Amino acid sequence: MSKLVVVTTGPATSIQDAGRFGAQRYGLTTSGAMDRTSLAMANTLAGNSPLAAAIEIGPFATAFTARNGAVRVALSGAARVADVAGSPLLMSETALIADGETLRLGAARSGVFTYLAIEGGIAGEPVFGSLSVNARADLGSPFPRPLQAGDVLDVGTAQFTSHERALDTFDQPQSPIRVVMGPQDDEFGAACDVFLTSEWRISATSDRMGYRLEGPKVVHPGGHNIVSDGAVHGSIQVPGNGQPIVLMADHGTTGGYPKIATVISADLGRFAQMQSGAIVRFKAVTVEEAQNEARKLAEFIQALPGRIHIAGGSSLNLVELQKANVAGVAVNAIDDP
Repeated sequence: MSKLVVVTTGPATSIQDAGRFGAQRYGLTTSGAMDRTSLAMANTLAGNSPLAAAIEIGPFATAFTARNGAVRVALSGAARVADVAGSPLLMSETALIADGETLRLGAARSGVFTYLAIEGGIAGEPVFGSLSVNARADLGSPFPRPLQAGDVLDVGTAQFTSHERALDTFDQPQSPIRVVMGPQDDEFGAACDVFLTSEWRISATSDRMGYRLEGPKVVHPGGHNIVSDGAVHGSIQVPGNGQPIVLMADHGTTGGYPKIATVISADLGRFAQMQSGAIVRFKAVTVEEAQNEARKLAEFIQALPGRIHIAGGSSLNLVELQKANVAGVAVNAIDDP
């Protein structure tokens, strides 16, 4: 196998796959990728199974160097400037990192999480069936924590090919985030309308455990404490301060705050990609609508291999474009001609 050395990274970069399932009744949350659709796109492009382990890169700049052989990678998710040894790397295309070359990625320009999939995958010892990192629980492999500079990952060695691959992208809808009301929406009365008709701001204190929302107070007529019961990815708890919290991938398995609604699974990735300070609105849908959207997303992921094509179909040369003086003789608009 080849090796991928972490040169620089931010605090929110870790190994994630689909997550670990079947143990929430024992208090073990699923964890896994915050945006599973982007994870599936990157993995499919790299030739892996859709929900295999990849590097989930948070909003900060990162860099990786290939050692002991070439490494082929693919990126999907939050857009950012990327290059390999100075040559631009496009999102949703594969690229070869030769032995000794460095892949550099700038900070996220839109969204939060970018997924770096490696052809041949990442080696690790599954913990309860998954490599996914949950730092609070000290779980994950090959490191049970976010990646740090100096970490070395054993990864697949790039296979010989005469071309790189690309994946047709799609535009994410800009519509409100859809939710199914409940299971404790009857605890809120008229406050349900406040929740659904208000704009909410993503708090800077949000993380993989939960996205905190800032907005009008959601009042609990019957009090904010309930007998603790099960919580799922997307549950929206409302604590005593009336500011909702959307439970994310590393959420606790139970909770004692009433849950006003649950984000549908098809919209969880889109919601996870909302940056701190972004404004979000919610729309209530039925359970049947949520199930239909989940089926559509599963069908989309299953059909991803059919969207792959050979990269470089365009005659545009990005390297030469970078060197070109595309501004010509343009001057400042307020200068005299």
